[in-house]
Amino acid sequence: MGFSNPMITTFLLLFSLFALVPNPCLANSRILALVKEKPLVLKYHKGALLKGNVTVNLIWYGKFTPAQRSIIVDFIQSLSPKNKNIQPPPSAASWWRTTEAYKGGPSVITLGKQVFDEKYSIGKLLKDPQLEILASKVTQANSIAVVLTAADVAVEDFCMNRCGMHGSTHGKKKGSKFAYAWVGNSANQCPGQCAWPFQKPIVGPQTTPLGSPNGDIGVDGMVISLATVLAGTVTNPFDGGYFQGPANAPLESVSACTGIFGSGAFPGFPGMVLLDKKTGASYNAPGVNGRKYLLPAMWDPKTSSCKTLV
Repeated sequence: MGFSNPMITTFLLLFSLFALVPNPCLANSRILALVKEKPLVLKYHKGALLKGNVTVNLIWYGKFTPAQRSIIVDFIQSLSPKNKNIQPPPSAASWWRTTEAYKGGPSVITLGKQVFDEKYSIGKLLKDPQLEILASKVTQANSIAVVLTAADVAVEDFCMNRCGMHGSTHGKKKGSKFAYAWVGNSANQCPGQCAWPFQKPIVGPQTTPLGSPNGDIGVDGMVISLATVLAGTVTNPFDGGYFQGPANAPLESVSACTGIFGSGAFPGFPGMVLLDKKTGASYNAPGVNGRKYLLPAMWDPKTSSCKTLV
C-alpha cells in the first residue's frame, strides 16, 4: 500500500457550529432577508473526477442484520436505478443527478462486490491505515471501496470530528490510485452527532427529532453520511476536484451544505421535508423497493448554492 491521503469530511464539526448559532428572532430574520447572500463557490482544481460508470464495492465490518444491509444496498441502487421511469423527482436518483452538473457529465453508480467481515479480523478499534487495508480488498478501476463499520466498532476520531471520510491511496500498479471511503454506525456511540436529525443533538437547539424513514436511527444516519462521502468522492476523489478551503480539510459538494435537508433550514432545524403519514417518519428522497431516505442538500454548480429536494 502506497502513500495515502485521507480527506476528512467535516460535516460533523460543521453541524456542531451550525447548531450552536442562536435562532434569530423574527425581526432580525426580516432584516437578514434583505441582505443578499454571497454565492457559495467550490473551486474546481483541474484534477480527475470519477465519471462514467462508477462501481461501489462494500466491506461490511462487524455484525449487521440483513435488514440493515438491505437499507444501505437499496440506497446505493437508488442513485442510478436501471428503470429511470419509476422515480420522478424528488427521489434519491434526482438528488444524485446534481453531480451531473460537475465537469465530466454523469457518474452512474453500480453496486459491485460485497465483502463480509463479521469476525472483526483486525479488532474493534480501527485507525485510518486499517481502513485502507480493508478497502484494498475490493479495489478496481473507476470504483469506490466503502468500509461500513458496525455499531460496536470504534474508529479513530469517530464522534470526535467526523462521522465518515473519504480518501485515496496508491494501488499496486505503478502510478495507479484508488478511492475509498468509510462510514460508521453511531447508534451506540454518538447518535446525537452522527444520526441527527433523528436524535436530539448534544449541543444546540433541542428540537424534537425527526422519525427515521427506515426505523433504524443508526443506519438512517449512516445513509446521510454515506451520501455525503459518495458525492464528495466522485467530485473530489484525488484532491484535485471541487472543494473550498484546504485540501486536507475541504468543504465539498455535500459537506458545504451541512445541516440542510429541506427549504427553510436554519440552525437546529433541518428544513421542510416530507412526512410519511402511516409511520410518522420524515424523508425527502424515495428510492427503489419502496424505500424512503432523508438526504442532505448538495451544492449545485449551476446556481452556486445548496440545492434541496423539497
